[in-house]
Amino acid sequence: MKRHVDMADISDGRLYDSNAMVKAGCSGCGSCCKGMGTSIVLDPLDIYRMTSHLQCSFEMLMTDKIELNVVDGIILPNLKMKGQNESCGFLNDKNQCSIHPFRPGICRLFPLGRYYENNRFKYFLQVHECKNEHPSKVKIKKWLEEPELSRQEAFIRRWHYFLKNLQDRLDEKEDESLRKQVSMYILKKFYIDPISTEDDFYNAVEGRIIESEKMFGML
Repeated sequence: MKRHVDMADISDGRLYDSNAMVKAGCSGCGSCCKGMGTSIVLDPLDIYRMTSHLQCSFEMLMTDKIELNVVDGIILPNLKMKGQNESCGFLNDKNQCSIHPFRPGICRLFPLGRYYENNRFKYFLQVHECKNEHPSKVKIKKWLEEPELSRQEAFIRRWHYFLKNLQDRLDEKEDESLRKQVSMYILKKFYIDPISTEDDFYNAVEGRIIESEKMFGML
């Protein structure tokens, strides 16, 4: 998701790699699981993890846990906020995440963000997001709890710039019918059509990206 803001207004002004220590540790109050609107945008890895662990389909998640919205011109899924408190559907009655071991990447990241530049990204600390007034200092790679962090980071870069390049080309075309067709293709190819748990996710999704790039090269 593109954010057109001044980094000085939302961060401590620094960029970090995964080995850095930052004051991001929280007590798990659950406030970041409420009132987030449509901002928790999900990538294919998020859906793969949720459907695999919950043994359900994308369509089943769509019944009450996720929804679709337009993100920078392309339709993508996000966590759905529900009820009077606008809470994430995975927040249990103890104010705890019921899918914490396989929670989405943005949830793992919070209160950090990613700053993309020159086909790479760095982490930054969002200073106004977490309600914890006394965050503990943590190493970013430990905070993320990613079992294969280098591969996950490579995927995040690949996915971000794949979508960005596609969005830029669609913006040039100014064809809403084409944009809708591409959006539906992305949804089906990367979210609805499951990647088998017997396959390596990162290799499988890279294959789908390469196939899509060849097809979209004709746009």
